[in-house]
Amino acid sequence: MAGCVNYMPSHVTLCSPRASLSLSFSGDSLFREPTKSLRRSPSIVAPRFQVVAGGKAVPPPLKIMISGAPASGKGTQCQLISQKYGLVHVSAGDLLRAEIVSGSENGRLAKEYMEKGQLVPAEIVVMLVKDLLSQTDSERNGWLLDGYPRSSSQATALKGFGFHPDLFILLEVPEDILVERVVGRRLDPVTGKIYHLKYSPPETEEISARLTQRFDDTEDKVKLRLKTHNQNVSDVLSMYDDITIKIKGNRPKEEVFTQIDTALSEMLQQRNTAPSSI
Repeated sequence: MAGCVNYMPSHVTLCSPRASLSLSFSGDSLFREPTKSLRRSPSIVAPRFQVVAGGKAVPPPLKIMISGAPASGKGTQCQLISQKYGLVHVSAGDLLRAEIVSGSENGRLAKEYMEKGQLVPAEIVVMLVKDLLSQTDSERNGWLLDGYPRSSSQATALKGFGFHPDLFILLEVPEDILVERVVGRRLDPVTGKIYHLKYSPPETEEISARLTQRFDDTEDKVKLRLKTHNQNVSDVLSMYDDITIKIKGNRPKEEVFTQIDTALSEMLQQRNTAPSSI
């Protein structure tokens, strides 16, 4: 199959980052055959290599986008990915919440949209994201963009600034589970750690007493957010359909990460063995 390399022999076929890719992992077992939909397979385009001291060429760092509905597990997976691969984690949601806390005009406008379950306009968010993706550590170490873009206009704006991911990860979780996750979610304002009253309760009564709930983590608001997400997700996927993998996110976090880790590891292996373009 032109443009594709095999990894996890007899289980999964992953195309090069520029080949056409659409994998759907069931998540029921790490060794179950995933469903595959490979629409076209263009020839592999060798990645641009960077030249370091001594003239040795090294592949460029990874650039990853991860998407999913509210409470699909993006934050948990981003933490695991960043820890292993050293990517700079950029969370659009965290950027907006920081703007709200700061009391800025952008924060005030963002809160109005978020309280209605609507998408914050691209012109407010995209510059915040652009600034972080353009920083030296992001360019040197690679980046992991969390929860963005959320609409085709946002994706178009990022492309206009020259930000092109190597892989787009979509976490899929049934809606009833998402609502339960959101309503029970709590934040420790001291440590920044996220808890869940049912699935991951705080360790002590002292921590429990100081937990807070995000203003948009109510059942009414999350249903509005889910409606908005569902209305826009297909448009976003159409922008990255050739580099998308779909993973069931209602499995234990270790199983979900194993699937993501396999895809990223094999992508790096492919890059390391690809012929240099210099």
